[in-house]
Amino acid sequence: MNKNLRWKVVVIVVTLLVFLFGIVGVPKSWSGQGLLASMTDRIHLGLDLKGGTHLILQVQVNDAVNAESDRAIERLKDDMRTRKIGYADVIKPDPVNGPDKIVVKGVPPEATSDFRTMVGDRLPEYDATSGAQNTWVLSMKQQALRELKDRAVTQAIETIRNRVDKLGVSEPVIQEHGLGQYQILVQLPGVDDMARVQEIMMSTAMLEIRQAMNGGVSYKDEQAALAATNGVLPDNSVLLHGRNVGATGEDSVYIISRVSAVAGHDLREARVGRSSTTNSPEVNFYLTAEGGRRFSAFTGAHVGDFLAVVLDNKVMEVAVIKSEIGDSGVIEGRFTDQQAKDLALILNSGALPAGIKYLEERTVGPSLGADSIRSGVQAAVVGMLAVLIFMLVYYHGAGINADVALILNLIILLGFLGFSGATLTLPGIAGVILTVGMGVDSNVLIFERIREELRNGKTPPSAVDQGFAHAWITIVDTHVTTIVSAFILFIFGSGPVKGFAVTLTFGLLANLFTAVFVSRVIFDYVLGRKQRGEALSIG
Repeated sequence: MNKNLRWKVVVIVVTLLVFLFGIVGVPKSWSGQGLLASMTDRIHLGLDLKGGTHLILQVQVNDAVNAESDRAIERLKDDMRTRKIGYADVIKPDPVNGPDKIVVKGVPPEATSDFRTMVGDRLPEYDATSGAQNTWVLSMKQQALRELKDRAVTQAIETIRNRVDKLGVSEPVIQEHGLGQYQILVQLPGVDDMARVQEIMMSTAMLEIRQAMNGGVSYKDEQAALAATNGVLPDNSVLLHGRNVGATGEDSVYIISRVSAVAGHDLREARVGRSSTTNSPEVNFYLTAEGGRRFSAFTGAHVGDFLAVVLDNKVMEVAVIKSEIGDSGVIEGRFTDQQAKDLALILNSGALPAGIKYLEERTVGPSLGADSIRSGVQAAVVGMLAVLIFMLVYYHGAGINADVALILNLIILLGFLGFSGATLTLPGIAGVILTVGMGVDSNVLIFERIREELRNGKTPPSAVDQGFAHAWITIVDTHVTTIVSAFILFIFGSGPVKGFAVTLTFGLLANLFTAVFVSRVIFDYVLGRKQRGEALSIG
């Protein structure tokens, strides 16, 4: 074996060993079961193979618009007070169907210029139009509204991904579903406790600390709360349900300020702790520097008043402010250890910017996943064996060359899946089978070209050299066009389609190496062992 051929063989052997390691890694046992277990640990199976749950969630984007409008209203009131612009009231006329509109009543005519300037400076995402009786209507610009809704979906996806990742779900698919539908596709392979995952994913976990009005008194129902205020709630207050902080723990109603002193975005960290008095689980939270500053200012200005810890619009705790409070606090409740851990997890992963509505669930059972694996593997094995046998029968000795290249192609492809952590789906197995077909096509192009050169009277070495030289351009052309198509599928396709695109793309790249480089090395090795003038076995 000449020196040039020797280094090529070394490259092939090293490549084979590297990708074999990608398939099995370092198995705990070298038995068949141990190798299989190591392989399944490294090559992740998708939802259609492993089983799991398919969810479609609807993001209630109007919740995000409502929250933004509430913040805009508070900024408006503060700025009008600062600039001494009078007004009668600031409301949202239709918070359900039109949360992007704000109505300001009673602005004096002489303050029109100042009001318009203030809106342009402080609320550039709103258009202001004047109406009858000194009324102004602020409408969120369409581009700003669209960006806000899209941002709510993006933030919801990231928050759900953070929560699912912390639960240890392997290879989840979490992505936007449908153009302009504000929906999220969630696929969770191998989920055991779906109820818990679903609860954690869909909880908004919006932590707020607000002022509790009327001395923090709780009422048995909303009618009783309204009766205590003569049917008129204090300005900027709402009725919220929550648990009675007394011994009964039953549902009660509180009068709570509409605007929070601090909220979920001010949260720096949450962790599980134990109550020093009851030893029951509690969640300690810590605020950012800015959140701590505002919380300190709020509590310092309301010593003797009551504050409420509000989670998901439910009052968890009501306590008197005895002195100024810094950048930390405690959420107490009738938590189990698991509930406290889950609450801390949700708070740490960030609050969802809007509510989530459950639209669809499809469950793939493990037995169906096993059937899919069995059928897919059987199809791949049968197809592979049929191709290997055909190449041996039709091309004789050269068929062995093609078979070796195809087997190495499959090893490289599976090794890539092991190294990259890509998910193998049923369409991915179809990509593997298609790769085998493309590999056969490449070998057929080369072999038929060699046959043609031999029929034209060329010697075997010259025929092999010319066959590879002429077939190379065609092989590259077909592979590049197919890889471009697969790349487009990967960009615009869903999870299973992406799995097909990934296996097809890397399989084709591997095929360029095996069908051209490896096959040529085998031919050169065979020709080097033949006597001058001896025929080449190629059918």
